[in-house]
Amino acid sequence: MKKIINKIALVILTISMIGCSEPDNAIYDVFDGVSHGAALRTLSRNSVNFNIFDLNSTFDITVEEQDEQYGKLLSHMNVYVTFADRTPGGADNSKAEVLVKTIEAAGFTTSANGLPSVTVKATLAETLAAASLVSGQYDGGDRFTYRLEVVLTDGRTFSAADAGSSLQGSYFSSPYAYTAGILCIPASPITGDFVVNMVDTYGDGWQGSEVVCTIDGVAHSVSLLSQYAPGGVAISAGSDTITVPVGASTVVWSFVSGDWPSEVEFQIIGPNSGNVIGSFGPSPPAGNFSLNLCGE
Repeated sequence: MKKIINKIALVILTISMIGCSEPDNAIYDVFDGVSHGAALRTLSRNSVNFNIFDLNSTFDITVEEQDEQYGKLLSHMNVYVTFADRTPGGADNSKAEVLVKTIEAAGFTTSANGLPSVTVKATLAETLAAASLVSGQYDGGDRFTYRLEVVLTDGRTFSAADAGSSLQGSYFSSPYAYTAGILCIPASPITGDFVVNMVDTYGDGWQGSEVVCTIDGVAHSVSLLSQYAPGGVAISAGSDTITVPVGASTVVWSFVSGDWPSEVEFQIIGPNSGNVIGSFGPSPPAGNFSLNLCGE
């Protein structure tokens, strides 16, 4: 079995620490004066891309704040945005970071975990206005990056620069920063053969992860066979094709997360242009995703 994490030593150390009753133990000196910070746990990514054809399309995530007093130290949260012009040729219309909005603690509700929670929303129109962008300065393939900053009642702030790997992992999923691409999402589905190029960086196949294309209610999935599945062999990369037929009414793309999604990467190639219209991973978010169909 791969990557089995042995925590026995940690448990023994924890028990030993609990069992110590002497106030002058070395462990007390080690932790003396240590302060705690705050984290924003991502509860859901409801919508993380804009449709260039719809100024009301929305960046929409839900986060939960946690601090050493279970949210009582929260003062407010600032939402910033940066724009990256990724359109080749012409002027570079990239914009430096600006403040989009501030959400006071009173604007948070209480989550199922008993902690402050809030849904952060911003329309494309609102984001363009904040970044001082007008028509012609942005196009499909360009990208916004939203950065969240927690401000505590004692004046301390926590944001992306404070988010180590432990905070960005699967439980907290607390990067404090989220990208929102500008996509071209037409009113009717693009048809043809979509090629899905898949990679497993560890080299043992996807263990339950799948790329799913649901066409008129029928799911079509592709994956890299895991070496742990019956008949499976070690595989690090592969390609498959999903065909969207002429006359299709609805097409929904989604990612199903299995074991070790941190090893999963995939790209989707457009049926007409032959260009990469979606690139995801490592650790692609589970759920629906959109493709950039501007050149299709």
